[in-house]
Amino acid sequence: MTEIIIFSSDLLKGVDTINLSNLKKNKNWTPYLLIAPTVIYYIFFWLNPVITSIYSSFKGVDGSFTLQNYITVFTATSFGEAFGNSAFIAGISIVIEFFIALALALLINKKFKGSAVFLFIAMVPMAIPAVGAAAIWKTGLTAHGWMNSLLYYLGFLAKGEKLLFLSGSKFSILWLVIIIDTWQVIPSMMIILLAGLQNLSKEAKEAGYVFGGNGLTVLRQITIPMLKPTIITAVILRLIAAIQIWLIVVMLFGFDRIPLLLERVIYYKEELPRLDNSYQIASTYAVITSIIVTIAAVVYLKFSGAFDTSRKEVV
Repeated sequence: MTEIIIFSSDLLKGVDTINLSNLKKNKNWTPYLLIAPTVIYYIFFWLNPVITSIYSSFKGVDGSFTLQNYITVFTATSFGEAFGNSAFIAGISIVIEFFIALALALLINKKFKGSAVFLFIAMVPMAIPAVGAAAIWKTGLTAHGWMNSLLYYLGFLAKGEKLLFLSGSKFSILWLVIIIDTWQVIPSMMIILLAGLQNLSKEAKEAGYVFGGNGLTVLRQITIPMLKPTIITAVILRLIAAIQIWLIVVMLFGFDRIPLLLERVIYYKEELPRLDNSYQIASTYAVITSIIVTIAAVVYLKFSGAFDTSRKEVV
């Protein structure tokens, strides 16, 4: 005989109320628990150093509050030169890298035969650490390095003839740094643009061809506008990294020859530790560099239309 148990409606109502209440509490706490490790990480490994650097930049040798560190930095000849060099490298390299990366992304996105192999080869420089890339170019650009050997075997140099890559003018050295940086950074920008291209609507591009547009017209009026959010992301990330270039320059030319903003931070922190205010000056350069990066990013976002909320998406 089957036994049937009937619960009263009041009892079931109480159970449902308790379960819903517990579920609601869990939902309220779950997002905070999920992001807690990230928040803790940023507090200890990002926010703490930032606050320490800002505090140190206003700290005098005797521990008192002072603006002398900023006065010292802004009145130094090396600051203007470091700012100019960093701006030149960042401005030129971003433009070159963007157009080359976009061209490569468009080419790979066509998925021609062998495109996977081409993508693998193009991604190789990104896999090389910055120190490794600097070591490769340092051994290659010396008088007896592999660059001169390669040019000799290709017939561009006569026997005994050498090109002194590392002894040129400041302008030529800056272009050399841009070329090396472009070689290493293009893959990262290319992969971001390629990911954006693969997520675009194929129907929109096909409609452009149907209405008589050619490849250039579709690229300029359909593909690029649709790719704009991805382009903004790629350029912002590259802008931040470009202003922080220093390792390749220091490994190739040492300190002081080509001053850069972040190079000044390392210079005062590591090369001049005996100065009473070396740490404070390094912190001041770090704060100024962070402010410049932030301003440059905001200006780019402003002119790129990222802050324009008046445009509405048409569905």
